[in-house]
Amino acid sequence: MEFLEALRTQSFMQHALIMGLLASLACGIMGTYVIVKRIVFISGGIAHAILGGMGIAYFLGYHPLGGAILCAIASALLIGIISLRTRQNEDTIIGALWAVGMAVGLIFISRTPGYNTDLMSYLFGNILLVSRNDLFIIGGLDVGILALVFLFYKQFLAICFDEEQAQLQGVRVEAVYLLLLCLIALTVVVLIQVVGIILVIALLTLPAGIASHYARSLGQMMLFATLLGMAFTTGGMYLSYEPDLPTGATIVILAGAFYLFSTIFKEWKIRRSRSAAS
Repeated sequence: MEFLEALRTQSFMQHALIMGLLASLACGIMGTYVIVKRIVFISGGIAHAILGGMGIAYFLGYHPLGGAILCAIASALLIGIISLRTRQNEDTIIGALWAVGMAVGLIFISRTPGYNTDLMSYLFGNILLVSRNDLFIIGGLDVGILALVFLFYKQFLAICFDEEQAQLQGVRVEAVYLLLLCLIALTVVVLIQVVGIILVIALLTLPAGIASHYARSLGQMMLFATLLGMAFTTGGMYLSYEPDLPTGATIVILAGAFYLFSTIFKEWKIRRSRSAAS
């Protein structure tokens, strides 16, 4: 009841709830592509490189999200181009970008006067600090992501399942792949507002991972993942409110627990069906 009362009367709680719903929309759609395409590690590299852009933007007096967006897109393009051209060096480049991005961000944070609580919240996540302006920025990113996914849905579908066949059908595989990585990068920017850079990959992949156990099509998987993301963000806020736990971490633990249960349940069903067939 205290949580519901706070949700009714406190604007910061309302902002947090809306932020969770907006983030779930992006992560449900793009997380599906991450799982199907099996590019979790690439997404992790982009997520951690973002701190460099945020630190530089904050040091220069700009909004950290602006630096995050620019750095996310640049990292996605760099990783994507290297991945397409020299696949044997992909892991090394991603790991290097991951580490260097974090290091650059920390250096610029340390050189910025004062204790930068805002940047620390981006690192570890604090959905309760979301402002109205942040909601407008994230809402705009959501609209852009949805519009591009709608326009390029068939092309994304083709490169996720069979790149060679997509190329034979006239799809510009490299350009579409780079666009997909850029959209994932923007989704990471959305999610760091909720759970922070450290935990962003969990929220990007766990709802989609659970949805993959039950969905029969890509569109159905996106829908399930979005609804699960909304349930996890709202449930995490509720569970963390009274004991005053970190909200982002609680959201991820909740999602992880459901993923574990879903995986065990799926394996049990498979073994049961095999036993019945024999």
